[in-house]
Amino acid sequence: MKSFGFLAAAVAATLTATAPLMAAGTGQEGYFQIYNNTDSNTVVGFYTNGGDGWSDNWLSNRLAPGDDVRATFHANTGPCEQTFQVGWLGTDGGEVLDDPVSIDICEASNVYLDDNEMYYD
Repeated sequence: MKSFGFLAAAVAATLTATAPLMAAGTGQEGYFQIYNNTDSNTVVGFYTNGGDGWSDNWLSNRLAPGDDVRATFHANTGPCEQTFQVGWLGTDGGEVLDDPVSIDICEASNVYLDDNEMYYD
């Protein structure tokens, strides 16, 4: 199975409001879509750890409630099993980190961020 390096990833700066069914790729193909499915929480950080430490923040812009963004990899090697951590905008303007969650990103087309969970399909 082909996998992609996660420390060398970037997220497109253009936010879109597409339906989850519109995403056609998977992490194995080099990209996936991140969806903020919350009603009132803004994502300010999205981090991965493939076993060699936490990545830099993938997001170049905040991800408002209801928005989504395409994540694109720039390397063609790396583990499929990744640990993700999301940073939310806190009431004081700082970042509040969620508990880390592990997923197989090579199988993911869409990563959904809800108020109390992260899941993918």
